[in-house]
Amino acid sequence: MTIFLGLGIAGIVLLALSLIFGGILEGLFDGVLDGLFDGLLSLPVIAGFISMLGFGGAIVLGTTGAGTFLATVVGVTAGLVAALLTWKLSKALMRDQTSATPRGSDLIGSSGSVVTAIPAEGYGEVLLRLGGQPVKYAAKSATPVARGTEIWVEEALSTTSVAVRPVER
Repeated sequence: MTIFLGLGIAGIVLLALSLIFGGILEGLFDGVLDGLFDGLLSLPVIAGFISMLGFGGAIVLGTTGAGTFLATVVGVTAGLVAALLTWKLSKALMRDQTSATPRGSDLIGSSGSVVTAIPAEGYGEVLLRLGGQPVKYAAKSATPVARGTEIWVEEALSTTSVAVRPVER
């Protein structure tokens, strides 16, 4: 029973490590075992198999009078089912891709409005739309810009600030 419980706990530890350090652990084998950790032999699938082998075997030993052989057969069967379900779920999750994350350079050429007046060569605040969401940025301009003025983004200065110019009408 101790061996089965040890396998179950080892599987959970491997699963936790693969979720936290998955890219690092799989990167250790990059070039050596190319393709082996994709799909059916990914770390979460292996962890699911090991943990269900251990816990399935421990449950059979603890609840029935069956021997170690039957507990191993049931554990391997439960492990294979868990591995298959983990593989199917991970494939479904990997297909669910999102659009690219917006970057500061995506702001260049976009328009917005001044929220806090911008003094000449100083900073104020502007409201821009990034990825369809309103976002407030610190803004710098060569000329003073009054609150409520429409602006164009000329340059992304940092992740939180932009250089702007007023829209000429």
